Amino acid sequence: MHVVVNAATSVDGKLSSRERRQVAISGDDDFDRVDALRADSDAVLVGVGTVLADDPSLTVKRDERVAARESRGESPQPVRVVVDSRARTPPDAAVVDDRAQTYVLASAEAPGDRRARLTSDTTEVVVVDADDDGRVDLAAGLAALDGRGVDSVMVEGGGELIFSLFAADLVDELSVYVGSMVVGGRDAPTLADGDGFTTPDFVDLDLRDVTRVDDGVLLAYDVTGGSSER
Repeated sequence: MHVVVNAATSVDGKLSSRERRQVAISGDDDFDRVDALRADSDAVLVGVGTVLADDPSLTVKRDERVAARESRGESPQPVRVVVDSRARTPPDAAVVDDRAQTYVLASAEAPGDRRARLTSDTTEVVVVDADDDGRVDLAAGLAALDGRGVDSVMVEGGGELIFSLFAADLVDELSVYVGSMVVGGRDAPTLADGDGFTTPDFVDLDLRDVTRVDDGVLLAYDVTGGSSER
C-alpha cells in the first residue's frame, strides 16, 4: 500500500492555532491540488481529532474529477477512513454521510452502542487490533483497508496521527504546503505531534520537488524506508 501524507502548515510548522481552530493557510490553487490528490487516491484518511475539530467531508469537489474516476471504473468518490479507537465520530458528521463509503477504524474497546450508531449502508466500523495503549494499531488498520481493495491512501491529518504513521514506518511520501504566516504557540498543533523522535531515530526525507503555489511553497518528499520499500 502506498501512503501519502499531505498537510498545510505555517512557516513555523503549525497546522492551526493553539485554540485548534481551522486556519486558512493555503489558497485556491492549493485547494485544487488537494482535490486532485483526493481524486487520485483510493482512500482519504484522517484521525478522529480532525473530524471533531473541522467536520471535513473528505470528498472530491470538481465534477470532472468525479467523472474521470467513474470512467476508470472506480467509485465516484474515494473511500473515507477515520482512525477512531473509541468510535467517537458523531453520527451526523459529514464524513459519515451517504456521499461515499466510509470505514471507521476502531479498537475492540470502542463501546458497542457507539459502533452501532455509526453503522449504515455506507459506513462500516472496522474493529482492528489495538496497540499497548488501546489505540488502533495503524499497521493492522492499513492491512484491513488493503483487504477491502484500498491500494493508495492520502492522509490529511492531524498531527498525532501523522506522527504515529511516521513512527510505524508507514509513510511513503510527504507533501507540505508552507504558507506565508507565523502562527506560534507551544500548544498549537504541528505537522507531527506525539512524543517526538530522538537521535538517531529521526525520519529521513529526500526532497523531490519545490514549487511556488499561491503565496507559499509546496515541498514534496520521498520518505526513506517507507512502506513501499519494505
